[in-house]
Amino acid sequence: MVLRIGYVREHFCSPLLQFEAEDKGSTFTLVECPSGTGQLISRLTKDEIDIAIALTDPLIAGIAKGSEAYKLVGSYVTSPLRWAVITGHKPSTYNQISDLQGSTIGISRNGSGSQTMAYVMALQQRWPTSELKFQVNNDIRGLINSVNDGTTSAFMWEWFTTKPFADAGECRFIGQVPTPWPSWLIAAHPTRGEPVAVRTFLDNLSRHVRAFASAEARAGPSVKFVMDTFGYPETDVKEWLDAVEYPEDCSTIPWNVIADTLGVLQQAGVVAPPEGDVKRDQFVNLDVVTLV
Repeated sequence: MVLRIGYVREHFCSPLLQFEAEDKGSTFTLVECPSGTGQLISRLTKDEIDIAIALTDPLIAGIAKGSEAYKLVGSYVTSPLRWAVITGHKPSTYNQISDLQGSTIGISRNGSGSQTMAYVMALQQRWPTSELKFQVNNDIRGLINSVNDGTTSAFMWEWFTTKPFADAGECRFIGQVPTPWPSWLIAAHPTRGEPVAVRTFLDNLSRHVRAFASAEARAGPSVKFVMDTFGYPETDVKEWLDAVEYPEDCSTIPWNVIADTLGVLQQAGVVAPPEGDVKRDQFVNLDVVTLV
């Protein structure tokens, strides 16, 4: 079967795009989800995709809240994600993160990374998370428009994805919040895709991830690929590549990543504490993934 792979077209997906160019649709097709992880989870739930490469925290939070639409099958990026805190381009009362308390934060969708990270930001700032207010603005363009028309105070999005908008004067960065967990995991619909097909996809993706992240590629070819594909300046690409880390094997997940992420999400009030011990097979497809 030809797998349907949901993804967000950002620089992180570079190894996936290189894999797609080699595969030419023989084993998978890409389904772009520009609204982010919330949209990816929605499409998994509606059986519109078989596999999603998405942010760690919303995927884990969704399962913890009872979703059976997907299970975790692998890892994609093992370094933290650098979330920028972004406000409108005009001078305002919002000049640092502490200025945002009590205001309305823009998010792409309910359950998205932009929402869960707002809870983490509130936890770090010691704000009552129960008092957070959100407005759904769908995508990066809606989020930028909202901070500029004043309907929201700020929003959170990946630093380098948003930096071109800040460089163009469309918005301002007032802070950053890195994730306290590895940033990207891979999830699959539990009743779509044979385990062998999913594992084969992960094995081949691992090969492209290792090639992209090799020291030789980071010194030249990977920089050029990101610049040519996404139009980012060389200095930004090199800064990102210096920090990003990919797994050696995409079909593995350290169990502590799931357990530790759950712990932070519980502290932030995103998910409720579990009743009893956390069951591993609730979160991962043990027919595909190797827990380490």
